[in-house]
Amino acid sequence: MSQRTTERAGERVVKRLHVDWTRCDGHGACAELLPELLRHDDWGFPVSVSGERDPEVPSALESHARHAVTSCPLMALRLYDAPAPAGKRAAPTRTSRAAR
Repeated sequence: MSQRTTERAGERVVKRLHVDWTRCDGHGACAELLPELLRHDDWGFPVSVSGERDPEVPSALESHARHAVTSCPLMALRLYDAPAPAGKRAAPTRTSRAAR
């Protein structure tokens, strides 16, 4: 599967996941629900597996990312549309949830 891109006013957009650090208290629910994108740091706070500040959400994980956003007890997560990187081809998505 590939990254989901859509067109918005002539530009390609992808979904990204943002952690609001002013709200996050390190409960860890997001990393438990979305281990393909997030892991816990030494203090229990979510860190992007890819190292990106706001990681891209593959289309195969979009519903899981929405669930993580709605499950965050402090509403510290949000999904947003961002411009797709110029010249970057959508990479294959590796996910353990393909059958869901």
